Amino acid sequence: MTKTFGKRVSKGIYIGLLFWFLIAQMPGAGAQGKSANAKPNFIFILVDDLGWSDLACYGSDFYETPNLDNLAAEGVRFSNAYASSPVCSPSRASILTGKYPARLDLTDWIPGRQATHRPGKGQKLLCQDFAEEMKLEEYSIAEALKDHDYHTFFAGKWHIGEDSIYWPEHQGFDINKGGWKAGSPKGGYFSPYVNPRLKSGPDGEYLTDRLTNEAIHFLNESKEQPFFLYLSYYTVHNPLNAKPETIEKYRKKASKLKAPQKEKFVDRSEWKQVLGKGNFRERMVQDHAVYAAMIEHMDENVGRLLQEVKDLKLDDNTIVIFTSDNGGLSTSEGSPTSNLPLRAGKGWLYEGGIREPLIIKWPGVAKGGSVNHSPVIATDFYPSILEMAGIEAIPQQHTDGVSLVSILKGDEKFSRDELYWHYPHYSNQGGRPAGAVRKGKYKLIEFYEDMQVELYDLDNDIGEQSDLSGKKPQLVKDLRKKLKDWRKSVKAKMPHQNPHYQP
Repeated sequence: MTKTFGKRVSKGIYIGLLFWFLIAQMPGAGAQGKSANAKPNFIFILVDDLGWSDLACYGSDFYETPNLDNLAAEGVRFSNAYASSPVCSPSRASILTGKYPARLDLTDWIPGRQATHRPGKGQKLLCQDFAEEMKLEEYSIAEALKDHDYHTFFAGKWHIGEDSIYWPEHQGFDINKGGWKAGSPKGGYFSPYVNPRLKSGPDGEYLTDRLTNEAIHFLNESKEQPFFLYLSYYTVHNPLNAKPETIEKYRKKASKLKAPQKEKFVDRSEWKQVLGKGNFRERMVQDHAVYAAMIEHMDENVGRLLQEVKDLKLDDNTIVIFTSDNGGLSTSEGSPTSNLPLRAGKGWLYEGGIREPLIIKWPGVAKGGSVNHSPVIATDFYPSILEMAGIEAIPQQHTDGVSLVSILKGDEKFSRDELYWHYPHYSNQGGRPAGAVRKGKYKLIEFYEDMQVELYDLDNDIGEQSDLSGKKPQLVKDLRKKLKDWRKSVKAKMPHQNPHYQP
């Protein structure tokens, strides 16, 4: 009996070893197989001033973005995704906290137009002071993940605190490469850089390349533990700098376009009456060679980063989120891009100023190549990432967001309450103080100078050309009340009258 039992044991061991050998040969085994039940990694890519129609997968036929188009083919592309502000600093704080900018009392870019421009007599309103930092009391998404054993990394533009005590290393990030008070690269996009949080590289090194190199280095150092990699490109914000050979490529491409020069811009000289000096004109055609080159450089680097994820066999367990902080710069400061078919751009509460590209890749969960039309907003990232990571929601923190997990899992019945905006400032791009609310397909904008409203059916009028406020008085009344009640609930500050105003 002993010998017979021994033979059975030997046979059992042989079969067991053969089973595990076959399993090891299956696709996804090895490093990926070991991490199948591990906490997911996160790569959050934020591009500065990238417009909704600045990617080929969102309709551009001038800019070339093959890597992001491929990401969209592997993930979910959102057609109704929004920034929580038409300018950068409020949006960035909103992403990290899950709260609306008005609730944070951070409603304009830091330090704001009033810090650099004296209010003119043509400005009917004076804007109140606002917080010039993301408060340390806020529990950022980086802090939440770090407290659950994530290694956290930040690279690029921060711009949510003048003092260094408010910079990334004090807001939950283990590593900070380039994040400080500045909203644009002070020394331009080529090394040497003027940045106390990023050492200059060799002369001529390109900033977008460098930030990606830092991110790739982090990946290699952190591949054995869950990580949160936040790559916040300075591009495509002014100043416009790109590599000469790529600029030349797009100059040749632009020269073949048939649009007459006079049709490329619409003059907006009426804005000068309120805002004073400024080259206010709205671009109608995407043909700016330097801007196009900057987008190509950004796309190349996103491709490099995601290829490294695959090479390290981390892609099956890495969630990628790609978006922008506000609409494309289309109405002033060179007007380098066009947001058509959307109206206006950065600095405005029209769709061109707040609707953003958003792509989320969640391997094994979200259906690749799908498009979702649900309205979503920047405050949603915080609760979404927590749920993806299996971390319990934090009371009183991500107050204003809704988790997108059900959408990503294919829930076609996803519904949400209204989306809100509060921008009580005159923008550098021509926009005037206003608030907005979107409910379903309808969006109401309330302009604070005279409290006049405009109402649009975004399903049938994405360009916001047909104001329906006179045709739907009851809907206007309902939405105005919702907007007013919301402002009260978040303690939103309203601008006050300018005593020196002269019509």
